[in-house]
Formats: sequence, C-alpha cells, structure tokens
Amino acid sequence: MHVGLICPYSLSIAGGVQAQVMGMARNLRRKGVDAKVLAPCDGRPAESWVFPLGKSVPYAQNGSLAPVAPDPAAQLRILAAIRDERFDVLHIHEPLVPGPSLTALVMQSVPMVGTFHVSGEVKAYRWLKPAAKRLARRLALSVAVSDEAAAMAKRSLDIECEILFNAVELQDLPLKTHVGKPHRVFFVGRHEPRKGLSVLLEAFSALPKEFELRIAGQGPETEKLKNEYRDLRNIVWLGAIEEAEKAQELADAEIFVAPSLGGESFGIVLLEAMAAGVKLVVSDLEAYASVTNGQECAALFSTGDSVSLQNALLAAVENPDKAQQRVDNGRARVSEFSMDRLTEAYIDCYQRAISLANN
Repeated sequence: MHVGLICPYSLSIAGGVQAQVMGMARNLRRKGVDAKVLAPCDGRPAESWVFPLGKSVPYAQNGSLAPVAPDPAAQLRILAAIRDERFDVLHIHEPLVPGPSLTALVMQSVPMVGTFHVSGEVKAYRWLKPAAKRLARRLALSVAVSDEAAAMAKRSLDIECEILFNAVELQDLPLKTHVGKPHRVFFVGRHEPRKGLSVLLEAFSALPKEFELRIAGQGPETEKLKNEYRDLRNIVWLGAIEEAEKAQELADAEIFVAPSLGGESFGIVLLEAMAAGVKLVVSDLEAYASVTNGQECAALFSTGDSVSLQNALLAAVENPDKAQQRVDNGRARVSEFSMDRLTEAYIDCYQRAISLANN
C-alpha cells in the first residue's frame, strides 16, 4: 500500500500534529507500508521520505499561531507530488486548514482519510460552513483524536467521526533518571496565553527554593515573562528544543506541568510524561482529564488558578506515596495509547477507504 500523509503544519516547528504524523509514518514504514509525508518545512527534512512543500507563515487558529503554507508554490508542490506518487490513499490531517491539506481535499484525486485534531470553536468553519460541509463529505472516512474534536466536527461540519486517540512511540522514550532534589519541574509549549505559562510562573514564584523550573519553547510572551520573573534564580529558560531533547527533559524531571487554559483536544505530551514516569500536574480541562482518567494518573488543579496549581505542586512532593501511585497508574494507562496499536487501526481505515472508492 502506498500512503501519503499530509500535514498542514511545518515539520521544522514542534507540535502535536507534526509529532503524530511523523510517528505514524515511521510505524507504517516499519510495518511494510510505503508511507511518505508531505508537509511544509522551514529547514532540511529529517527523513528522506518527507516531501518538503515550502516554508511556513503563522496563521491564527484556536487561540494560537499555526505554521502553515497557504502560498501558491506550496499548493503546486502538493499537487505535483500527488500526481507523481500515485498514492493508493491520502491521510489528511486537519483537512480544512488552509494550505496543502485543503488543496488535497479540494482536488479529491484518490481515496482520502481525514483526521481532525482541533477542538473548541474554529471561526473559519463557522464562516464557511456550507462550503466546509461539502468539502468534508469528500472524505471516505473521518476520524477525530478525541471526543472534543469529534464534537467540533459534528457541530461545525455535520459529519460523524470515528475516534482514534493520539499515541506515543513508547520504544523511543529514554529511561527515567531524576533522583532527589531539587524538585525539577518541566514545562514545554508555546509561550502564549492559552498555554498558561504565566499561571505556572505566578504559582512557582511562591514555592520554596527546593523547586527548579525548566521552561522549553518560545512565543509572543517569552520576553515579557522573562523580564517579569527575572529575579527568580531557580528558573531555566531552555528555548526551542528538539523532540529528543524534550524526551530527555521528561526523563530528568520529577514533575511535568500542563497549565493550559483551554483549546486542547487531547494532550499528547501528557502521554509522553506518563510513559516517562513523571509526576503529572495538569489543569482540569475536560480533554486532559480524559487522558489522565481524572485524578487517577495526575493531580488536577483548577484551570487558571495559580494558588490551586501551587498547592498541587507542593502535594506532589509532600505526599510521595499518592504521587507514585498516580505515576504507576499512568505507566499502565499509556500502554493503551501505543503508536503501534494506532497504526494498525489506521491501516484498517486506509483499506476501508480504498474499498469504498472501488465500490
């Protein structure tokens, strides 16, 4: 089977959708499927089976800035790649995002499987609802990564989605290495309001000096927050990091914090933290609580409440037995989200899509 996976976001910039696309492609290829990725790239592609479609520009979506490639040159490249490769099926991630995903959907040259990642309200879907609904129906099969994403697709596009949760490549994660003090806390994400970094920093400023905070990522709030908390000596600003560095930071951390304020449909980094054996402290968003089975695998704090977050961080080190039970629960739960299992489910989707097109 020859499969083309289309990612609308630049592979040169870390993101949950990008990680899912690349992880899926690697696992498909291990299983003998001829899988190739077509996506924007702002640098040299990491793998020979990636077709770079050009550089990205920031696009406002769901309270964030997504690195997309809506320019004509990128659309000509995706059309040429689809024509030359003669894929048996296309797997389009975020099918209605401007750029290669939307272009492939409009052309509808081969059977298509679409995966919807976003939750919340997508203004473009509301503004273009009649046209978006017609385009979405071109998909042979529609998949959503969570109940929230499925609800968005139903509400905005009037389509029913199968739910296949995101996954992690368990075999690629490093072994846990953190021991003793300081109590190392790790955050990774874009430095923008919806990711809640300002809430975390406010909470952290009241914690004892035995805590150390390591912050990965960058964004529009970076310099402002660096300046505001410049007097705190137990904070390390790591800047943008690669996937391998993120995995090592998780292995070295005692606690991982996800203080997002909203707009999350799943939270793949929560699974990565659970697999790494890290204590998890996360905001009580519905999507996060679904991944962690409520308080079973993580300490949930009131979204946007820095005092609640501070108390959860203190409890994670002051009540080690309870925290360790959550870690153990998390390790058991993450096995349900292996990339190998997800890949098998998508192979079935591809075969069904091809069968539907031939009938």
